[in-house]
Amino acid sequence: MRREFAMPDVGEGLTEAEVVTWHVAPGDTVTVNQVIVEIETAKAAVELPCPYAGTVGELLVEPGRTVPVGAPIIAIETAEAAPAQAAPADEAGAKIGEAGKDGRIATLVGYGPRPGSVQRRARRSPSAPPAAPPPAVPNGRHVRPDLPDRGSPVAAESPAAGPVPLAKPPVRKLAKDLGIDLRSLTGSGAGGVITREDVEAAAATSAVEPAPPASPAAPTVGGVRREPIRGVRRATAAAMVSSAFTAPHVTEFLAVDVTETMALRDRLRGTREYAEVKLTPLAFVAKAVCLAARRTPEVNASWDEAAGEIVYYDRVQLGIAAATPRGLIVPKVRDADTLTLRELAAALGELTATARSGRTPPADLVGGTFTITNVGVFGVDTGTPILNPGEAAILAVGAIKPSPWVVDGELAVRTVCQLALSFDHRLVDGEQGSRFLADIGALLTDPGLALTW
Repeated sequence: MRREFAMPDVGEGLTEAEVVTWHVAPGDTVTVNQVIVEIETAKAAVELPCPYAGTVGELLVEPGRTVPVGAPIIAIETAEAAPAQAAPADEAGAKIGEAGKDGRIATLVGYGPRPGSVQRRARRSPSAPPAAPPPAVPNGRHVRPDLPDRGSPVAAESPAAGPVPLAKPPVRKLAKDLGIDLRSLTGSGAGGVITREDVEAAAATSAVEPAPPASPAAPTVGGVRREPIRGVRRATAAAMVSSAFTAPHVTEFLAVDVTETMALRDRLRGTREYAEVKLTPLAFVAKAVCLAARRTPEVNASWDEAAGEIVYYDRVQLGIAAATPRGLIVPKVRDADTLTLRELAAALGELTATARSGRTPPADLVGGTFTITNVGVFGVDTGTPILNPGEAAILAVGAIKPSPWVVDGELAVRTVCQLALSFDHRLVDGEQGSRFLADIGALLTDPGLALTW
């Protein structure tokens, strides 16, 4: 029997994924739970296990293609009378990618919707007659009688006329946040549905003044390389655009003498407790952030526009920006404020290694409340970081290096670091942001100060 394995729902509300690498080829024998393909979502790279035992009949998607959840990606020839080799069933008796007794499709994480449950009804006014099958036109397209034809010149010339075009709720929210009128757009999705990419492109266009017509350009010297925008890069771009257009950013800077903190690190490295832990300056910064956040809870909060509320969090879900071959991701250290310095150091080491290997699970990339970005590892002194969407603040840590510094009225060489704090001015006032940044600086200047808090 030929069975097709569909792109599963890997959770976190993701609707599509890119096929990165196939680990099997047509004719290969596969077993249940054998890793057959690596996919990349907007959150992370994920390896998919095979739900069937049999022989690979056909790879339905080429590497590099992005397909929606539910689209077939591989065909496997199985022994029809071999239930013992079928994929492990869940409590409803459904295999991954197949519908269970209640009609829902089993996924890697929970269940997808019942077949047909997400179909939209045709829009019509209350006084309109019952909908009839749309008339066919010569080019094979069908025209909705209650909506303008998206392919017609009339629809393109009068975008504000008629009802708002079809778009998913997250896309509608993004358009609202960016100030984009959906009626001015032509959807590139199936059936003319407006996609996130359509909204982002409109926002980018509206943010740039039209340039005057350019004169004929001279021939380009050298080569030009183009790469599709996909996966982590696309998600990062969308998040940064949304954050920049939504939250009013304020950035403050502070130069800190971290000589005593670096001396403490050297002493701790020589102790038995820290012998097997990589103790980096970032661990001290993370600990200082958690301690300072207790005194300024506004930096560990989020703005809920829909509810008209500010949400304050008891625990710090600390995001650490990490550069990976696939782009920038921000995995989280959960409940970082409850961890000791040693536990923070160990968590940071594990988080960084997992991120660089491309194996960070999607669940570790969401739900952050505060972010640290360490630009100092690249030799950069400081910067103006953009907030992660939904968070109140982000701290950039610059390079730690010897610098001239005045100590007790005398010029000396000290170990100095630049800190830059960006915060959402809707949540954090200048006084609160300044106090929080000053507290971090004080702890890094004199680590013993933490004993008095």
